Amino acid sequence: MAFARLNGVVLHHELRGAEGKPPLVFSNSLGTDFRIWDAVAERLQADYRIVLYDKRGHGLSESTPAPYKLADHVEDLTALLDHLGIDRAAVVGLSVGGLIAQGLAALHPEKVAVLVLCDTAHKIGTDAMWNDRIKAVTEKGIAAIAEAVMQRWFTPAYRSPENPDFVGYTAMLVRTDIDGYAGTCAALRDADLTESTRAIKQPTLLVVGDQDGSTPPDLVRSTAALIRGSEFRIIEGAGHLPNIEQPAAVADLIANFLKSVRYV
Repeated sequence: MAFARLNGVVLHHELRGAEGKPPLVFSNSLGTDFRIWDAVAERLQADYRIVLYDKRGHGLSESTPAPYKLADHVEDLTALLDHLGIDRAAVVGLSVGGLIAQGLAALHPEKVAVLVLCDTAHKIGTDAMWNDRIKAVTEKGIAAIAEAVMQRWFTPAYRSPENPDFVGYTAMLVRTDIDGYAGTCAALRDADLTESTRAIKQPTLLVVGDQDGSTPPDLVRSTAALIRGSEFRIIEGAGHLPNIEQPAAVADLIANFLKSVRYV
């Protein structure tokens, strides 16, 4: 485990793969830690220097009082890249991690060589939706919303108490720090990246699970339409976290896209 105090917060992070390979950074979703990328990273680490990290208020990273702004998460990642001596990287972001990736491309475009945006959008949800979510978790705890979240995260076939992985990922969500969860909900509520995303110049791939209940395919497709020259792919048999349900498909899409844009 590696920890560093950066941008005023202690961030948990990990490097995998061989030194000297092109850096590939993963930013994870709301209510998860970087272990959600394990199966994808395992398939890619022979060819890339993998950077995994827990955003503030998640996993083993420090939590600061809510609310957060998207820029807080963006600057945390920027500071981590500087700390690791990474000037420029391919960045993969899932859900709010995809917003962080878009924000990094907007605020620090020199840091981003290639973007892969998974199950995300330029704008996710409404003020009322996020305010209701914040109220629910601060008053009743994350367990109160867990069942509804799991329905959006995973396909019906995956959502079984007999599936130990499903039970484990439910525990990951429920054990997320309340300030980290509610604070990041506020960042999602306030983030509308429509115009800055329209200005993205980096090669960009957008992918989405065909059964995503949080950022459905049509929403992700609308974001792809903003980015000139971007590619859009739907992953069959997956919900909001295709990196968990279909890691081989996600890894193949990432690897093939990075090769197609000569990020080697």
